Amino acid sequence: MAYRNPTPTTDIIIELIDRPHRPIVLIERLNPPHGWALPGGFVDYGESLETAAIREAKEEVGLEVSLIEQFHLYSAPDRDPRQHTIALVFIATATGEPIAQDDAKSVGIFNPWEIPSQLCFDHSQIVRDYLHYRHYQLRPEIRL
Repeated sequence: MAYRNPTPTTDIIIELIDRPHRPIVLIERLNPPHGWALPGGFVDYGESLETAAIREAKEEVGLEVSLIEQFHLYSAPDRDPRQHTIALVFIATATGEPIAQDDAKSVGIFNPWEIPSQLCFDHSQIVRDYLHYRHYQLRPEIRL
């Protein structure tokens, strides 16, 4: 009997800490599905999720990142139209100028109020969750 399992992936919310408001980096995808997305990709065999996240950030936007924390795990079977994936999302920091590389057509730097509303995969939900988390993290007095 052959088993079919979801494929592990990683996505990275990269905060540029050398700029006001800690904007995040998005890529415009070169390959389908086209549109804006968080940097990230598939985990190679024998590679940890942390190593994959650092590698993907370097390959896609040319930045050396510091992983700050594991954010959330996203596993909806339809989150990627190409196949069933499970993504561990990391929050990372970096400095410098991102440059589109690998499968990134272009790169964008977005303040929280400038992030496009429609992102590829389930990245709109990931970014909403992140912004909600950051809001309450920065303003603990309004936690419910």
